[in-house]
Amino acid sequence: MSPDALITHLVGASALILVAAHAAGWAARRLGQPYIAGQLVAGMALGPSLLGGVAPGVYARLFPEEIDTALTGFAQFALVVFLFAVGYELDLKVLGDRARTTVTVALASFVVPMAAGTGGALLFREQLSGLGMPRDPSPAVLVFAGLALSITAVPVLTAIVRENGLAPTVPGVVAVSAAGLLDVVCWTVLAGTMLDSGDGHALTWPWRLLLAAGFVVLMLLAARPLLRRLLWRAGTSPALRPALLIGFALASAGVSHAVGLHVIFGALLAGVVTPREPDGTLDPDLLRPLNDVGSLLLPFFFVISGRAVTLNTMGTAGWIALLAVTVLAVLTKVGSGTAAARLGGLGRQDARIVGVLLSARGLTELIALDAGLRAGLLSPDLYTVLVFMALATTLLTQPLLRLTRPQGGGKRTRPPCDTGPAARPAKGQTAPAGQDGTRAAPVADLS
Repeated sequence: MSPDALITHLVGASALILVAAHAAGWAARRLGQPYIAGQLVAGMALGPSLLGGVAPGVYARLFPEEIDTALTGFAQFALVVFLFAVGYELDLKVLGDRARTTVTVALASFVVPMAAGTGGALLFREQLSGLGMPRDPSPAVLVFAGLALSITAVPVLTAIVRENGLAPTVPGVVAVSAAGLLDVVCWTVLAGTMLDSGDGHALTWPWRLLLAAGFVVLMLLAARPLLRRLLWRAGTSPALRPALLIGFALASAGVSHAVGLHVIFGALLAGVVTPREPDGTLDPDLLRPLNDVGSLLLPFFFVISGRAVTLNTMGTAGWIALLAVTVLAVLTKVGSGTAAARLGGLGRQDARIVGVLLSARGLTELIALDAGLRAGLLSPDLYTVLVFMALATTLLTQPLLRLTRPQGGGKRTRPPCDTGPAARPAKGQTAPAGQDGTRAAPVADLS
């Protein structure tokens, strides 16, 4: 294919991806579902299993193999920008006065699904071998199986909390805070599984662990003060900050990939070490372009993820596994979150709301599954099962929340006057802190 033809195909495919994904996201929002659910469906629809199966000629013409590398590059760039923003927004100070309850909920909603997933992978290893998994799974594969059930998608959860008016309530604050803490635990465990995944990296895992630890220490001790000087010194243009920090995130992602970790860890770490405003708040002039870029380009990641979905090879065993995994994923999250919230002193209804909210997976799950597939921890068939599980649990969260929460339910943490339209922040801005010291997440259309 000539360079001109390659550019023509890439531009046309990009236009189709962006229009289809955002149109599907808009339709999902109109149906009362998270925006990301529509984008994920669009990504799978444009993949080889659906579009490629229905119209293989059209699929081959729209997405020739020659543009795969460029599309993957767009997807990885979008992922780095999105996760950099996630790391920048991460603030465990949001735990506030309910730190003990939040920690209990986060640990329970991690440990119980992790045990269920790991135990299930051991107990049903013969059945999983029919989906392409090894009969004698390695420790990394077992840990990843548990991790796949433990993840909660903070962006999706935050959007659901905001759209249902739960941001100023006790269950809303506890769920968002616990999900943030859970995010830290899950990404840390995932980093460990990547180091021990045996994915053919030139370095052995002890060396990879040593280099990764050195990289983290260097970022924490040297990068933050250096960035603070660059970002806050006199004469630095605010318009220059996003470019500098996105470049920093890309460099960090490249280094983390070179030492044997996935690019996602370098992007997250870059966001975590990026200094905030002098008063400790988030910089809206930085968040706004990050959110805009992420919202625009993430559909490329959904398409790349959807192209690995292999519906035509699942068979009866795959659909049975999907049903079993989805039921297990919902029950372990809702049950553990509810029980831990009750132990933390929340009422029955508020505890159920917390459990239901923590069951949302969405984008964070897809990122982890993509990393697991690339590292050889998942077979294509099991990857397909878990992608559909992520979609199912995301779609089920809103209906379960309606069943659990009567209209206007949920004890408030601050007066109702703080939650009216005038108090809602514009896109990219940060909501004012509540009386309990909590701060709502910046508004982004990534849900």
